[in-house]
Amino acid sequence: MITPLKALRKNRFKTALIFISMSVSIAAIFLISAISGGVVSMYSSMLKTDGDIIVTQKGIADTFFSDINRSVTVEISKMGGVKEVSALILGAAPVDPLPIVGIYGASENRFKSYTLTKGSSPRSGEVMLGSKIYETLKHPETISLSKKEFKVSGVFKSRIGFEDGGVVMNLGDAGEVFHKSSSIFLIALDDLSQSDTIIEQINTANPEMEAKTTDGFIDSYNQFKIIKTSSDVIGAMAFLMGILGIVSMMSMVVNDRKGEFGIMRSIGLSSSTIILKLLSETLIIAVLAYTVALGASLGILEMIEHADKFQGYINGEITFALALKVFIVSVTMALFGTLLPAIYASRIDPMSLIQRGGA
Repeated sequence: MITPLKALRKNRFKTALIFISMSVSIAAIFLISAISGGVVSMYSSMLKTDGDIIVTQKGIADTFFSDINRSVTVEISKMGGVKEVSALILGAAPVDPLPIVGIYGASENRFKSYTLTKGSSPRSGEVMLGSKIYETLKHPETISLSKKEFKVSGVFKSRIGFEDGGVVMNLGDAGEVFHKSSSIFLIALDDLSQSDTIIEQINTANPEMEAKTTDGFIDSYNQFKIIKTSSDVIGAMAFLMGILGIVSMMSMVVNDRKGEFGIMRSIGLSSSTIILKLLSETLIIAVLAYTVALGASLGILEMIEHADKFQGYINGEITFALALKVFIVSVTMALFGTLLPAIYASRIDPMSLIQRGGA
C-alpha cells in the first residue's frame, strides 16, 4: 500500500495547492488574532500603568469622549488608601506630515512613567515625542499641532506602541487643544483590597463620574469587545474559507485516485482504513502549513512593528496560548475539510470502476 508521504509526492501539484490554501488560511488567522490582541494589550498596558482604579465620565462609549473635572483629583487623593492620582487627556490630531497621531496630555506626576532618552519633560508650550514618531519625523525641534507651534523638549522610549508613536504634553496645553479638563483619572492604591471601598466613595461623591478597577474597566470596555468580536468573525471566515478550499482540492484528489481506492477496496481494506489514510495525508500537510504560516506571520508582524507607515500603532504578539489555539484550529480545519471526500473515497465500488474500465 502506498504510504502517505509517497501519495503526497505522487500528487505534487494538488498537494502544493492544498498546502498553499492551508498556509494562507492559517496565516490569516494568526495575523488577525495577533494584531487585534496586540491593540487590546497595548491600550490595556497603558491604562494599567500607575492605575489600580480608572475614573471616566459616566455613560460614555469611549474614553476619547470622556470629560471630567481635573480638580476632583485633589479630593480623591485625600481619600484613605489612595497612593497617587494622575490625570490624562486622550486625543488624536494630525501632525504634519502624518495624518493622525495619538496625543496624550498628562499631569506632571505621570511624566515619571515615560523613560526619557533625550531632553526633559515638557513644560507649557512644549511636548515630548515617542522614539518612533521622533524617528519618523526626522528629529524635529518643533511640531505644529492645532495651528500652534510646540517645542520638542525631549524624547522617550515606551514598549507601548501607542505611546512610542505619540506626543505627550502637559495637561494644561492638552486641555486647550481638545477643549476638555481631563479624559480619565488613574488611581494608584496602597492596598488593592481597599479598591471596592474607594470606588464606592468616588461614585457616591461624583454621580457624573464612574470609577472601576482597571481590570474591570478593560473587561467591560465596549471598544475592546468590538475588536475581539470583529477578530473572531474574520477569523471564522478564514477558517471556513480554508475548509472549503480543502474540501474542493481533496475532492479533486479523490477523483484522480479512484482507481487506487478501488483496488484498496477490492483487496479487502476497510472503509476506515481509507479514511484514515486520507486524513493522515492531510494532517502532514496541515502541520507543514502551520509551521510555514507561523514563520511567515512572525516575519510579517516584525515588518509591521517597524514600518514607519504604521507609527508603532499596529503591533501583534504570537503567544504560546495563541500558537496552541491556532494549531488546534489548523488541525481541525484540515481534518474536517478532508472528512467528506475521504468518506466518498471509502465507499467507491471497485466493480463500477471495472465496468467503466477503471475510469
